[in-house]
Amino acid sequence: MAEREASHRMEEALRAVGADIDRWRVLSLLVARGGCPMNVVAEHALLLAPKCSKLVDRMVAANLVLRRPDDLDRRRVLIFASARGREALTRWDAAVDEVGAQLAELLGEDAAVLDAVLRRLASGARSDPAASRTAG
Repeated sequence: MAEREASHRMEEALRAVGADIDRWRVLSLLVARGGCPMNVVAEHALLLAPKCSKLVDRMVAANLVLRRPDDLDRRRVLIFASARGREALTRWDAAVDEVGAQLAELLGEDAAVLDAVLRRLASGARSDPAASRTAG
């Protein structure tokens, strides 16, 4: 229920500035990392490949992202944030930061504890589960 409430607040805040969570996730990745192949974009945005491809098509049409051939492997296409996409992300991040501030205010002193626990959980979820079972 907590995840749904946080996601709902983020979705509402992003919708107010002309975005949604999926587009925000895609642009956040591309601005942070630079060009990425479609499979990396899909994984980061938590989308299946066909849905991600359609989303990127719409973002290309809106001039938020660009497709370019990979300089190292010309058969592969990378997705990059455009200048317009970077500008949009600045507005979108402000909306998301406002939601974060609201949630931090709601949680008070517990916000830092929750943040630390969730970061540890996310870090553990990204590690190899088989390695953690054999390590103990």
